[in-house]
Amino acid sequence: MPFVDMPSAETPALTTCPILHRDRFIVIVNKPAGVLSHPNTARSTEQAAFEGRYDLESKCFDGPGGKVWLIHRLDQDTSGVLLATLDEKTAERCRALFEEDAVQKQYLALVRGQTGPSGTWLDHLTTSREKGRVRTTVLKGRPPNAELDFQTLAYHAGDRLSLLNIDLITGKTHQIRVQAASRQHHLIGDDVYGHFELNRKLKRELGVKRLFLHAHKLTLKHPASGQRLSVEAPLAADLTTTLGRLGLALPAA
Repeated sequence: MPFVDMPSAETPALTTCPILHRDRFIVIVNKPAGVLSHPNTARSTEQAAFEGRYDLESKCFDGPGGKVWLIHRLDQDTSGVLLATLDEKTAERCRALFEEDAVQKQYLALVRGQTGPSGTWLDHLTTSREKGRVRTTVLKGRPPNAELDFQTLAYHAGDRLSLLNIDLITGKTHQIRVQAASRQHHLIGDDVYGHFELNRKLKRELGVKRLFLHAHKLTLKHPASGQRLSVEAPLAADLTTTLGRLGLALPAA
């Protein structure tokens, strides 16, 4: 990988998350479920992906290891690949790549029902914020502003569950969860848009305790070298255990 420059053990920490890639320009981590991408308020005490005080306007952490600019975000309950930069100029380049849809984001999701081998979901999504809660809904009859492609990797006929690989084309708030739920393919473990009766059943029978959604791969043109960079985050142990109990497995690479 280009410009790889991993810190020594004595270097102040930028993050407590596992680092998947770091060089002079960017750092990519595997964010665990339950960790915020960034604090929602200046006084938030919940754990965030990077260390230090966070400025909401500049989207920048300032911690003991230096400044880190957050480029995108994952929901708190979603695990996986999260990208940040180590200088402001690189942040501008990376954000431009996202705006140009030049970044490929792939997710693994376990959903209710049989989805078919592959397909594309197109919807118009709208997001509202009331009393500190964020909710996204599908508006019928409007031009699509949200798009994803999916491929079914495995299917469990007994519980009627599908393991999907999702290519997220756009990046709307709660997009995968809402688009799936609107088609009755609720994500397993989703406590906002999910199928609550099924969630309770799978919690009892399989020990599923959280949202089964994992950002497993991020591919982009490196903002400094221009070389293609692809970074993968291994599936978290609890999600791997769930698949094992179902007798499902990820296809060999």
